[in-house]
Amino acid sequence: MSERPVTKLSLLALFAMVVGSMVGAGIFNLPGRFAIATGPFGAIIAWAIAGTGMYMLARVFQTLAAKRPDIDSGVFAYAKAGFGDYVGFLSAFGYWLGSCLGNVFYWVLIGSTLGRFFPEVFGDGSSAPAIAVSLVGIWLFHFLILRGVEQAAYINTVVTIAKIVPILVAILSFIFFFHYDQFAENFFGGTGMPEKPLLQQVRDTMLITVFVFIGIEGASVYSRYARTRSDVGRATILGFVAVTGLMVAVTLLPYAVAPRAVIAGVANPSLAGALELVVGHWGAVFISISVLVSVLGAYLAWSLICAEVLFAAAGSKDMPRVFGTQNANAVPANALWLTNGVVSCFVISTFWSRDAFNLMLDMTSVTALLPYLLVAIYGVQVARGGEGYEHTSGERGRDLVIGALAVIYTLFMFVAAGLEYVLLMAVLCLAGTVLYFWARKEQNARLFSGVELLIFVVTIAAALGGIYGLVTGTIKI
Repeated sequence: MSERPVTKLSLLALFAMVVGSMVGAGIFNLPGRFAIATGPFGAIIAWAIAGTGMYMLARVFQTLAAKRPDIDSGVFAYAKAGFGDYVGFLSAFGYWLGSCLGNVFYWVLIGSTLGRFFPEVFGDGSSAPAIAVSLVGIWLFHFLILRGVEQAAYINTVVTIAKIVPILVAILSFIFFFHYDQFAENFFGGTGMPEKPLLQQVRDTMLITVFVFIGIEGASVYSRYARTRSDVGRATILGFVAVTGLMVAVTLLPYAVAPRAVIAGVANPSLAGALELVVGHWGAVFISISVLVSVLGAYLAWSLICAEVLFAAAGSKDMPRVFGTQNANAVPANALWLTNGVVSCFVISTFWSRDAFNLMLDMTSVTALLPYLLVAIYGVQVARGGEGYEHTSGERGRDLVIGALAVIYTLFMFVAAGLEYVLLMAVLCLAGTVLYFWARKEQNARLFSGVELLIFVVTIAAALGGIYGLVTGTIKI
């Protein structure tokens, strides 16, 4: 494995990595997705739950960065430190797979955005021409990233700044055209929308809130590149606060410019359609261009993260050692090849999906929940054990409460997601366990401890349930 020194990233670069990872596709679909589910009252409750839960999770990442500075690439490494090799592998694989599915979603969104202008060619983003364009883009980015992390990180910083400006323009436009009477009419649900209980309204927004917060751990994943370890925690919190403000504004302000039913009916990306309602067609064009810039920038960030997760997992012997090699530019090339190969296969599979857009969005959210849950539980474990608190014992009680709230939030998200998505995740995790067997064989190591064997059996049972659902049609993709 190469010992070439890695490029160190500043606080600004880490902050841009967090913002660039979070502000991708999801924020441009918030108006329509929320309007379908609920009115402003339900949206406020949903963001209060999601914002509080994700803030607690961000604080857990910040705390673990300070208390366990010996653990790099934190998302899966924390799971391994707390719960053993197989759980660490499942966390790493789940996080990597979720990142791959998120990248697929980005290309579907690019196709659907182009479909706004060329509907007969690109359709909803899963047509044959859209898939062909996606495959070309995937491999162009692949060879760009192979040229070096430093160059890619710099491009990500520039793109992050460029894509925030159109979102701010949209927010200012909504503020300028804000109509209190329209907002009040929509507040408790509006007219022309089906009635449903408030709890169901909030639940229907939960997976999209998880999706738009994915990337909050971007600085933690890149902790080995940080110039100063404390910058990891600072970048995480700063990125969370900045992006949360943008997302809440993008969600709530459109309710003040048009009836909820109208907002719910606009095509994806729905922020473009919502802005078109108040400023005309140029608004849709403006946001659509921004979507393309934003999604391509986020795709760059997430391609880096995908490869980094595989590389770090191979370095800690949780993945086959072939993924722990770097090229002359210190890029984990083999990890990148596998990542983009898997992304390409999933992109091709969208041709047969009845709703590729929402399927990839929801599956990305669910696969991210497992690593998040394990990190939250490990945060509780560290606070209870007192490791790293030798000189700050007064912080243990606070961090224990924060970790417990993060655990409750992620468990609630699993319930809100629905059983079918959890079973589909189990199918993918079972298939991925082949990589775990490969890695353990390389090390001549025991496959499972007693508890790990039980976890493996549960995974098999859940995967069989998912396969049965797919075969019988009770789970539809």
